[in-house]
Amino acid sequence: MVSSSSPRRNNASLSSMNKVAILILALVSVLSAQGEASAKKKVVEPVVADTLTLLIQAGDSLMQQYNTFEALRFYQQAFAMKDTLESRTKLADCYYKRANYRQTADLLKNVPAGDLTHESFRQLCYSYQKQGDNDSYIYWTSNLLSRYPMDGEMMAGLIVAVVREDQAWKGIGYGEDYFKKDSTNILVNRALADAYFMDRQFDKSVMMYERLLQQGDSTFNTLYSAGMCYSRLDSLELAYKYFVPAFLLSGMQHAGCAYRLGVVCVDTGRLDEGLGYLDLATQLLLPDTTTMRAITLSQGEAYYWMRQYDKAVEAWKKHLEYNPTSIATYYNIASATYYYLPDGKQAKTYFEKFLELARKEDSPNAQLTEMIKKAEELLRTTNFSDSKPKRTR
Repeated sequence: MVSSSSPRRNNASLSSMNKVAILILALVSVLSAQGEASAKKKVVEPVVADTLTLLIQAGDSLMQQYNTFEALRFYQQAFAMKDTLESRTKLADCYYKRANYRQTADLLKNVPAGDLTHESFRQLCYSYQKQGDNDSYIYWTSNLLSRYPMDGEMMAGLIVAVVREDQAWKGIGYGEDYFKKDSTNILVNRALADAYFMDRQFDKSVMMYERLLQQGDSTFNTLYSAGMCYSRLDSLELAYKYFVPAFLLSGMQHAGCAYRLGVVCVDTGRLDEGLGYLDLATQLLLPDTTTMRAITLSQGEAYYWMRQYDKAVEAWKKHLEYNPTSIATYYNIASATYYYLPDGKQAKTYFEKFLELARKEDSPNAQLTEMIKKAEELLRTTNFSDSKPKRTR
């Protein structure tokens, strides 16, 4: 089947490819001329300028096709030829789009702030943020906002960053100054509300969350945070009002919200409902069963071979919480307590539990059969007591 739309798309693609090919041919010509000039020991500045321009144009053309891999090579050559503001920022932009944030920051941090475009300035800030360097992110974002004070996205990011440094008061100052000029920016209002919350100014925080909800920002975070504020202010009915839709928005998977909602329900007399949420919170808080089975089993084995038998038994008991039908684990606990720990009653209990499960196996292998015989013999011939058990015969 032939698509009627494919010729136009293919022609556009060929046009872009032809453009790059032409630029490359021009580069070859210029470089040849440059080589001849060098051979004559003459420095021809226009040739260098032409080459630089063509290299950047070739990179730009490839970037328009989202081919950062090939574009990077041309930009690197341009920057190596001459470190100009254009060659540096073009190379940084390519690195940024390839998620090479360290290289991006290294290139842009040495450009005078007044020479950076708004986009390059943002790339510098975000490069530090994406590397987890919060201090540098704060420094450069503050510089950006001194030039572009109404960049709400960067202002919100700065508030969040300083709150992360336990400086909620500073974030509040930034947010309130911005709010005087623009009270409708959802990102800034959200960051300011969170800053108020972290500073325990719950009355101001909840007013900002209410504003956000009026603006249509009915996200999980806003609803949940509003509920948290009202619960801190002992307005439990309002807390319930916001926790319920927040929990539903989480797909009923947010353990913290389930827990908070359960507590509020109990405190407001919704006992059955509260118990249901608390039970659900307990289930959500449990770790992954499959992973915990493997972890606790390995812990038990490691402690056993280290001759730390009490810790081995503790780990195996934990394993049984995730894998209650593990026949071998019951035997391991019984054996460890029988041979190495002075707890005869516990040894007897776990030997009996082992046999209870092992005898239900339809086709026990040779190893399990031997374990059954050994357990039966010990139970028949041993006087189990609180102290270390002793064989009677």
